Amino acid sequence: MGSNKVTFGTLISIVIIIIGIYYRNSDRELRTRLTHVLNGLEHLETKHEIAVRPKIAVGYGACADVFIDAKYLINYSPKIGAPEHYDEINSRDELLKSFAYYFRHGAAAERYMRNEELFDKLVMKARSFDSSYSAIGGNAPVMAMRFAKEGCEVLLAAKMTRNLRLMIPDNIEVVGGEVDRDDVHLILEYKRGERWGPYTSARANRYIIHNDNNNPTVSSLEEFDKALPEFKPDLLVVSGLQMMDNYPFDDGVRHSRLEKIKQQMIDQLPTTRIHFEMASFVEKDLVTDLENMILPYADSLGMNEQEIANLYNSMYYGNISLVADSSPRVATILDYMRVLFKLVRMRGREIDGARELTRIHVHTLAYQAIMTVKNSPWKNTMAAAAKASLVAHRHVCGTSNIDVKKATLIMDDSFSTSKVSGKRIPLDIEKPVSCWDEILKTSIQDYAVEVCVAPVLVCTEASQTAGGGDNISSAGLVLQI
Repeated sequence: MGSNKVTFGTLISIVIIIIGIYYRNSDRELRTRLTHVLNGLEHLETKHEIAVRPKIAVGYGACADVFIDAKYLINYSPKIGAPEHYDEINSRDELLKSFAYYFRHGAAAERYMRNEELFDKLVMKARSFDSSYSAIGGNAPVMAMRFAKEGCEVLLAAKMTRNLRLMIPDNIEVVGGEVDRDDVHLILEYKRGERWGPYTSARANRYIIHNDNNNPTVSSLEEFDKALPEFKPDLLVVSGLQMMDNYPFDDGVRHSRLEKIKQQMIDQLPTTRIHFEMASFVEKDLVTDLENMILPYADSLGMNEQEIANLYNSMYYGNISLVADSSPRVATILDYMRVLFKLVRMRGREIDGARELTRIHVHTLAYQAIMTVKNSPWKNTMAAAAKASLVAHRHVCGTSNIDVKKATLIMDDSFSTSKVSGKRIPLDIEKPVSCWDEILKTSIQDYAVEVCVAPVLVCTEASQTAGGGDNISSAGLVLQI
């Protein structure tokens, strides 16, 4: 009997040792795999360093971002009922319902809060926590700072207080004037797998609320307009227009401001490329205005997986999507990109002064996808996808050096290039960026394009998610100008 006990105990010990060896080997294999992917991406990034400093003009707006862990600021209560979508937020109950709506999908969202008193109370409460912190925010400043960090000469259009201006690096020229009070964005962050009441987040993300006064009116536009002819940018970036969403404009004011932005885009030299950075839009009328007044005058579009689904549904079906898959397949995103490219190009043929769309960049948690027209001015598409992927990790992890111990791959080992008769491409860890040529056929014209897909070394210890898309888009553009 005693002999049997010893034998059984020994057997259990052996099994435990074997399991330990298995997981240790699996962990070692994963790190080796990640290291190969990292080396491949970094090789491409450093292979095409900037030879001449590009001149980049970035509009519009700025704000002070206040970051807080969502669970500290808002508590779940069963009394809030079912999650619900709101175009704008007017009460605490609406905030809780709206937060639940996006949190459960791990989807980014940005909403205007009309109730100024409630907004100020939330900001004050957020700032009372030691874990909260503030930084300069807004699409334009974040993109401008990334461009400057990458060695570009940068002109930024934004109105801000003197104190906020001190947070902008000296090598960025700012035009737009001063204000007495900065717009504030309250950023409620959460991590993957966090629980909030009965809901669990599918991925790390953020929910943003604001009560802006300067940014929705694009108040720096006129000063920017005066500075552009002398600056002569190689690239003009149009961003921050989501601040117009559901803002209480007087009749015709928003349309008038968009007309001026449109004219600013039209006035640029043919040698100046124009990039439009999408964002979270919920008001259908604004999305329609952007389709008619902004998209036709851009050479390049940048967006995430939520935003491309929204734009696709709006242009193809005539409605907008409130929440999309937070982890879409590569084939789904590539099909969206093809359809949008064709729609924007074909609609542009009927619009005076329209440019020809030649680039689309979609950034997702798992991968980067960039499509460029063959023989267009955009260069180094493969390297741009690699750099965008690396910056995605660096920004979210808050580091300049990537540690594979804090990274993982969630992109599949192989992917299809389309949901309809696509070919399957395996992930080559030695050459992780996959590129190929395609012919996009329309009833009017065929277009030869290059498509590149790069895996992202997803940060497993997220430091921040806000501003990720702005950094990623900027990084991708830097090597392509």
